[in-house]
Amino acid sequence: MASDDRRRHDPLSAVTALADPVRRRVYETVSRSPEPLSRDRVAAALGLARSTAAFHLERLADAGLLATEFRRLTGRTGPGSGRPAKVYLRADEEVSLTVPRRHYELAGEVMARAIGRAVDEGVPVRDALRLAATDAGRRLAAASADLDDALEHAGLEPRAEGDDTVLGTCPFHRLARENPGVVCDLNHAMLRGMADAVGDDPERVRLDPGSGGCCIRIAGSSGHHRSLTHMTHS
Repeated sequence: MASDDRRRHDPLSAVTALADPVRRRVYETVSRSPEPLSRDRVAAALGLARSTAAFHLERLADAGLLATEFRRLTGRTGPGSGRPAKVYLRADEEVSLTVPRRHYELAGEVMARAIGRAVDEGVPVRDALRLAATDAGRRLAAASADLDDALEHAGLEPRAEGDDTVLGTCPFHRLARENPGVVCDLNHAMLRGMADAVGDDPERVRLDPGSGGCCIRIAGSSGHHRSLTHMTHS
């Protein structure tokens, strides 16, 4: 069985890992194989030294592009069957990179949950959307120390504007251009959920279409402003 690695991998690291042409060939060889491959089989397929194949396979596994498992390649079991070998297969985790950072997949998940709740439970669609977005925001900020930390980790580029905080980027930029009413409502509910997750006051999070690079303004005190300014320029 594949190893249960639940670490969140950095998409940039994954993209960088594939920049090496030999490593990219290693990844393509494993990805196209109908069964997991050992280091020896990858080395033989590509005409590489076993140590070179092992190095690239481990780099790809560390980046989250390959998963690993252990199995006996001889097909024998019991005494004398030898130790299980490490084999590699394409990871289930999908990797995507957008600059600046966007959260289109998250928006899709929120909308799917909202539609499901509206259909199955009869909840009004707009209410279901807000509930799903709030829950998503709580999950997004669950491991953060405070709201500023959560916004930074989500790639929303928070910056001080007076005593308030505005965002340098919209997590759903393309979607918001086409459907600003629905998407900004989703974004507002998500940010309120993030505030709630870190013990902050969700009422600080306000819709303000003219602020920063997003539709959100977060009211704050002068102390909050000084903290954010220091974080932005550090």
